[in-house]
Amino acid sequence: METNRLEAFSDGVLAIIITIMVLELKVPRGVTLAALTPLVPVFLTYVLSFIYVGIYWNNHHHLLKACRRVTSGVMWANLHLLFWLSLFPLVTGWMGENHFTPLPTALYGVVMLLAAVAYYLLQHRILADHGPDSKLAASLGRDLKGKLSPVLYGAAILAAFFRPWLSCCLYAFVALLWFIPDRRLERVLTEAAG
Repeated sequence: METNRLEAFSDGVLAIIITIMVLELKVPRGVTLAALTPLVPVFLTYVLSFIYVGIYWNNHHHLLKACRRVTSGVMWANLHLLFWLSLFPLVTGWMGENHFTPLPTALYGVVMLLAAVAYYLLQHRILADHGPDSKLAASLGRDLKGKLSPVLYGAAILAAFFRPWLSCCLYAFVALLWFIPDRRLERVLTEAAG
């Protein structure tokens, strides 16, 4: 299979995820700014999750562009990632609707953690197909952000039961880490094109 088919399928799923998340933003009852107040937590979780979906979409795109071939293992690893990403609307809405209470905030982190693990597995499935001496393997290097993120998610999950606001700060911090562009895969793509 060509990578563009897998990428197109994944793009479609991610577009649906974003659409479902935005549908959780209910139209306010009333015409004043005060009518928007109850929507603030839902809107904030939507923004955070939208950023996460954008980060996954961007990194997924670069990863698949660096991939020479798609095997059945890559396809299953990709579906595993899409499964966890498809739960974003559920945990986003639950956390926002319940104003960052402990259990919804912790479950949000569990889904974020499992999506990160799934991305790691997809990345390593692709790396296994390319070999440890490939340009792709060299470009990913030690992957500090990829190793730090699950640790921060774990800390956020635990903190949710004591200080949910701290969990939210940690989720935002991880998003900020990944929001800063990662040029490793872009270098491989540029070298391959040149």
